[in-house]
Amino acid sequence: MDCKYKRIILKISGEALSGNAGHGISPEIVSRISNVVKNVINMGVEVAIVVGGGNFWRGASAKDMDRTTSDYMGMLGTIINGLALQDALEKIGVETRVQTAIEMRQIAEPYIRRRAVRHLEKGRVVIFSGGSGNPYFSTDTTAALRAAEINADIILLAKNGVDGVYSDDPNKNPDSVKYDELNYIDVLNKGLKIMDSTATSLCMDNKIPILVFGIEQPESIEKIVMGDNIGTIIKEA
Repeated sequence: MDCKYKRIILKISGEALSGNAGHGISPEIVSRISNVVKNVINMGVEVAIVVGGGNFWRGASAKDMDRTTSDYMGMLGTIINGLALQDALEKIGVETRVQTAIEMRQIAEPYIRRRAVRHLEKGRVVIFSGGSGNPYFSTDTTAALRAAEINADIILLAKNGVDGVYSDDPNKNPDSVKYDELNYIDVLNKGLKIMDSTATSLCMDNKIPILVFGIEQPESIEKIVMGDNIGTIIKEA
């Protein structure tokens, strides 16, 4: 089967795993995503996942707490999500490895780039959790960083409640326009809130395309890998 991409990073926000509840983990959503990931693996594509933690804690949004402490709490949330994804994938026969940026040897491997690449080459799904291990950096930045490190072909940025990039919030402004294609500079200049500027700049510097799509239809991932035009692609001008 000819796929457009050989190695992908799937970036899933914590909120996407919570479904309509807005917090915690929805077993149905995790199961659906896992089944799609299994199909993509069977197509011969190498899949790494970077997972957020906003369904448990958003480090940047804690007002009365030390930001560094708050960010570390958020990183722990991403590890909970990573373990949930691992469990769901293993249940359907997909070999996975969770690698954490903060060492937790009892439950996951520490992040080691060469080991991660070797797992991918063997057809295992690698789940990167614990963010980048540093406060003040989002999991979007982690996705950009890991994509550069493992030479991923593209970042698939799964969004909750929106199916691409719009000129304004489509849920609030019915006149907002959906973009099919953007370049990195457009995203930065227009202040489009897709990824934070650090993540966008990192992708721009390393020429890593970003495809934004709606996670409500996880099956879109299979179509994207085959080359269908879904969502919004952000790449070089």
